[in-house]
Amino acid sequence: MFRGLSDLLRLLRITWILARHDALIPREFDRQVPSWVRLVGKVTRFGTRARGRRPGQRLADALAGQGPAYVKFGQLLATRPDIIGLEMAEDLAKLQDQMPPFPQAEAIREIERSFGKPIAELFTSFSEPVAAASIAQVHRARTLSGSDVAVKVLRPGIEKTARREFRTLLLGAKLTQRFVPAARRMEPVKFIRTLMQSSELELDLRIEAGSASELRENLAEYPDLVIPEVDWQHSARRILTLQWIEGTPVTDLEALGARNIDRSKLAILAMRSFLSQALDHGFFHADMHQGNLFVDEKGRLVLIDFGIMGRLDEKARRAFAEIIYGFIRRDYRAAALAHFEAGYVPEHFNVDAFATALRAVGEPIFGKKADQLDMSRVLQQLFDVTDVFDMHLRPELVLLQRTMVVVEGVARVLDPEIDLWATAEPIVRDYVKREVGGKAFARQAKANFDAAKDLVEAFPEFAQAAENVAGQLANGGLRLSDDSIERLARAIKGKPVRPGKDKPSA
Repeated sequence: MFRGLSDLLRLLRITWILARHDALIPREFDRQVPSWVRLVGKVTRFGTRARGRRPGQRLADALAGQGPAYVKFGQLLATRPDIIGLEMAEDLAKLQDQMPPFPQAEAIREIERSFGKPIAELFTSFSEPVAAASIAQVHRARTLSGSDVAVKVLRPGIEKTARREFRTLLLGAKLTQRFVPAARRMEPVKFIRTLMQSSELELDLRIEAGSASELRENLAEYPDLVIPEVDWQHSARRILTLQWIEGTPVTDLEALGARNIDRSKLAILAMRSFLSQALDHGFFHADMHQGNLFVDEKGRLVLIDFGIMGRLDEKARRAFAEIIYGFIRRDYRAAALAHFEAGYVPEHFNVDAFATALRAVGEPIFGKKADQLDMSRVLQQLFDVTDVFDMHLRPELVLLQRTMVVVEGVARVLDPEIDLWATAEPIVRDYVKREVGGKAFARQAKANFDAAKDLVEAFPEFAQAAENVAGQLANGGLRLSDDSIERLARAIKGKPVRPGKDKPSA
């Protein structure tokens, strides 16, 4: 009872904060909500000073500086432009997850508690916080072996705080879903539960360490791209230790120019490495914004912060590649067919009509350089097409599309004249040839041949086992020993019978 009351009071508090920023029921949405909701909006925004700011900017202002669950809520909303619109998503993507640091002494106590030994037995030096966010903060340290590392430490009690805030958000989602029919298509309860699950993973830094390690292994073929190495010896559930890398932010163009860095090369590397992550490995960094990229002393591109990652299964990767490749070749019917084959467009729609809609998206941008394009607008037009054709994209594919726009923004900063299509073409073409074209057909044919060969080889054993079973049935009943059952199973699976062990028994 007391917990429910405290959740309600916290909900009223965050509701008041949103209302003060005209972010609870933004005036721009008046025509989309019932009259009583519109009336509540007018009352709650009375006296606000939010004019001149867009809805997404006002929501970001309201969430900034709040607890971790509210900040993560805004950041996750930013990955769903298909739901909230691209402009609002872009505004929320700028939500800064910055909080005052907690004392160095508390971080040291947390480290000592995690490893069961004094800090002096782990590091020879341990700095004051160099960066602080709502969930964790980072310190620079040096190990006993002399390696410089970045040590990420979760905030004390953050798990309890996050659970409390998520209960409040879930209560708000349930009330919204019940009393605001217009919001039901967004499935607010499901949305918050998804956020809760992803944050549970983010609060275990061993998962982030695994993500960093996997991405580093996947991108080893890119010598000019650096993923910091995980220091597993100094990492735990609440502690993540990575290789420390000095560098220049990709946004500091003056400094990059002074260092004679080839920015065009970096732009191409950012684009192609992202596509390789998504297509070749189905595992990609979903937060490749400018703040997570910098250039090290050797001129290599460095990627950090592995808390938000995306995964694509084989079907999604294939559909994504065929769609992009169709656009690159201006084969809009092929791109349309890829949508239909993946199940993104309901079957009752006409393929050629959908291909025409894609042509309207692709032709105005084909062959244009980055400074002549606004990929955000292109993505918004794609979302408009999805609405007309009742498309239901999977969340991970929308996350992929959103990340593409972010990476395109990074590439544009580095090289305003980059040809995005020409940059993407080699990676996408190679994937299509390997996984969709003749090589894929040959690989599947070989797999089918091997399966048929195994079946032929196993058939005598299967036939013998079946004959024994038939004999038992004819003699009044079926009595299978454990050996007989195992022998039948091995024969059906095409596995060789083990000499001296797989003998039929009554």
